[in-house]
Amino acid sequence: MATDLITRARAGDGEAFRELTEPHRRELQVHCYRMLGSFQDAEDALQDALLDAWRGLPGFDGRASVRTWLYRIATNRCLSTLRSAARRPAKAWDIPGVEPPEPTRLGEIVWLEPFPDALLDGAPPVPLGPEARYERTESVSLAFVTALQALPPRQLAVLVLRDVLGFHADEVAGMLDTTVDSVKSALKRARAGLRDRRPALTAAEPPPAPGSPAENAVVADFVRAWEAADIGALVALLTDDAFVSMPPLPFEYEGRDVVAGFCAGLFDAGRRFELVPTRANGQPAFGSYLRSPTGARHGTGLYVLTLAGARIRAMTRFENGVLPSFGLPRSLPARRPRE
Repeated sequence: MATDLITRARAGDGEAFRELTEPHRRELQVHCYRMLGSFQDAEDALQDALLDAWRGLPGFDGRASVRTWLYRIATNRCLSTLRSAARRPAKAWDIPGVEPPEPTRLGEIVWLEPFPDALLDGAPPVPLGPEARYERTESVSLAFVTALQALPPRQLAVLVLRDVLGFHADEVAGMLDTTVDSVKSALKRARAGLRDRRPALTAAEPPPAPGSPAENAVVADFVRAWEAADIGALVALLTDDAFVSMPPLPFEYEGRDVVAGFCAGLFDAGRRFELVPTRANGQPAFGSYLRSPTGARHGTGLYVLTLAGARIRAMTRFENGVLPSFGLPRSLPARRPRE
């Protein structure tokens, strides 16, 4: 079947090419996201990779599988993006009516974007190689993807291909046009770099299973506290080392009291929010909507929670431009007054 599709695609049959590549499209999209840390950049890289594959069909000799060949193309397209394109710069504070507290530090990975779980759930299971070291849920978590972005491009690619997807060292060497020894050396450095970036989260209590009663209980408590602007209840849910980040704003806040102060600032002047649940990166997430005096509710962003046991370890706020990717509107209609 694959041979017939390749033959037809080489003859210019676009439908045959779609049939050849469509089974791998979603996993390639996730692969590009891991490498680039941005949902939009991953979409662009995937489209470019598929165009490269269409143009490169005459050179496909069949020695590797179609899947491996596509991963080679997508990986190198992402590497080109990482090396040649300037990443989106940090933005100045732009939350109207809120004066930011002094941040704990300024973050470096300001281009990070969330990945909708709806796209993960609709993807077929990815066949991981025997040497894969990470489960799918961990390998798309915000903490993991953020840590990846701090690695040099070649190390990032090797770690994802080897430890996330489980490709053999010789396969990775072929994808990257290098030697097995170079792959092994890059992997060793990448693993060390990743350990340096993730020590606290690695030691943290693991999160409850997605959709479990334990996760649902934390989520319900968070929604009640946030929508009521109940800082005391919110603080009770946070770990001592709770952390808030908000790309593309570089402001980061760490520590329960500091995070509580940041949240209190959001609720100043009577600002109240409603949360619409969704999921991102295998984690609970919420579209946040600010109530207006007219009753309309305007989208202000998306919050993704990182849980540690029955507590909240981190909150990541993204701008309202990501809401449509999650099927969420930019605003909610005004509520009708009760009869």
